[in-house]
Amino acid sequence: MFDIIKERIHQGYRTLDYPFKMPVITPRFAGLPSVTPTSCAGCESKACLKACPMGALNIAETGPELDMGRCLFCRACENACPEKKIAFTHEHRIAAYSREALIVRGPAPADICQPGVRPALGQQKRDLSLFARSLKLREVSAGGCMGCEADVNVLGTLIYDLGRFGIEYASSPRHADGILVTGPVDENMRKALLDTWEATPEPKIVIAVGVCAISGGTFSCGRENCLGVEDVLPKGSVDVYVPGCPPNPWSILDGILSAAWKKKRMK
Repeated sequence: MFDIIKERIHQGYRTLDYPFKMPVITPRFAGLPSVTPTSCAGCESKACLKACPMGALNIAETGPELDMGRCLFCRACENACPEKKIAFTHEHRIAAYSREALIVRGPAPADICQPGVRPALGQQKRDLSLFARSLKLREVSAGGCMGCEADVNVLGTLIYDLGRFGIEYASSPRHADGILVTGPVDENMRKALLDTWEATPEPKIVIAVGVCAISGGTFSCGRENCLGVEDVLPKGSVDVYVPGCPPNPWSILDGILSAAWKKKRMK
């Protein structure tokens, strides 16, 4: 018993005061992309397009456009671009309120590193303040590789402590305020996802976590897979998109908070 108490004192307080104190993330982490919005007409090689394994990059008249909803954050385009117009910051706050907001067409915000000042990208579709201090989510693993699932589950550990925000995972969709979906939604999970969504009472939140849940990801070409959550659920049903393959746990936490709690406390 005394050894347990001694070890507890030795471990100390590990929970970070997020989002008012930003986490220290490894420099290897590829976060929010930043794009230089200038014409690429003079570039003949288009090496960045050839390097992207997901077709997430597009060259428009104003310069490169990067779709985070399809991007694996592998940095291949950043390394291939001869003019260095594409760069990945270390900013973990990459969640968005709309699919369109995931398309990066310009530089990252100047206040990107300031704690507690930047909500999720884009305009929130509807008022979710009803869930401001209590949110119950039913997690649905819809055919994923378990990468996103592992980072979702780790939010219950001491460092992140999801419960301190009044956010918990529910064992039944009938007791949930919304669903959190990972994976590309394969054919075996299509009906299960629809049933879970229909069983969740209104008003409900839908959070798509990971590139697979957003667009199908690397499995989008498979005949047994759908193109993410919006290929199955009614159009416009997703409230928050958290890109990444898989997303950093801090990115997932920030995305969940942007749905409700963060809206009140971080203005």
